[in-house]
Amino acid sequence: MQRRTFLGGSVAILAGLRFPPGAFAEQPTKLRVIGWLSSASPVPTAPFMAAFHQGLGEIGYVEGQNVTIEFRGAEGRYDRLPGLATDLIGSKVDLIVTLGGGSSALAAKNATSTIPIVSVVGDPVAAGLASSLARPGGNLTGVSIMATKLVPKRLELISELVPQAGVTAVLVNPDNPGTEAMIRDLQEAARRKGLQLHILKASSESEIDAAFATLVHLRAGALLVGNDPFFFSRREALVAMASRHAVPAIYEWREFPELGGLISYGPSLTGVYRRLGIYVGKILKGAKPADLPVEQPTRFELVVNLKTAKALGLTIPPAILARADEVIE
Repeated sequence: MQRRTFLGGSVAILAGLRFPPGAFAEQPTKLRVIGWLSSASPVPTAPFMAAFHQGLGEIGYVEGQNVTIEFRGAEGRYDRLPGLATDLIGSKVDLIVTLGGGSSALAAKNATSTIPIVSVVGDPVAAGLASSLARPGGNLTGVSIMATKLVPKRLELISELVPQAGVTAVLVNPDNPGTEAMIRDLQEAARRKGLQLHILKASSESEIDAAFATLVHLRAGALLVGNDPFFFSRREALVAMASRHAVPAIYEWREFPELGGLISYGPSLTGVYRRLGIYVGKILKGAKPADLPVEQPTRFELVVNLKTAKALGLTIPPAILARADEVIE
């Protein structure tokens, strides 16, 4: 009897209370905001964003449901990066992703020491962005694409492919902070192999045209396209110009031979974007950038376009074909 009285009184009290509309409705999930800072185009092409979303999804984040992305891109103008980084911070982002080498990572790192940063960069330790790969410390971690370290290997491959080349031209972007180190490594590798290098510099489309004119004047027998987001964003034009001038060229990413370039050697870019998404998800879940090791690729792709080789009158050495991960015919 006493229990019935208590329950009845409780119901009466609850009935007398007024609750705001929707008080018992399921509350919407708070959107976490990712800031996206690129030295090239603001939004990557569909395959790369799909790989990034795949990585995010593996940790439980889906754009539009529990995460949203604010995109900023410098379109190859590195001087715009500090302002874009500051703009992202003003947008109250929870985390910043940086792409396009050390310039975008440095801009973000200089703009904040508290917001987590996940970067794709060549060598974050050499760039002063991390204390070590195993324990980066601070607020930045990510994926190292080992850009500078792989350039001598590309020089070796193109010289193996075109041993008769008297001069090998190297196309670099002087605005890229990693260019000087890349040139030093290339010159040392060329000295050891007895190769003659000529450095061509370009940071705009008109300068790319001028570089190819110089390449023709030098009668360069081969071309190595250096690591740079600007060059990747102009990959169709670079492949077309190499074809027009009939110069064998080697590139960093497989996307070049897929467009008709001769050969590439480097990590999988879609794989890098997927790992980037996984790291972003882990940090949004509470992991600290200082405790997440900077990842390095464990597999590198060698891609050869046989159709392009035939058009250039080249025979791909069997040793290269045997090592190739993909041969495009």
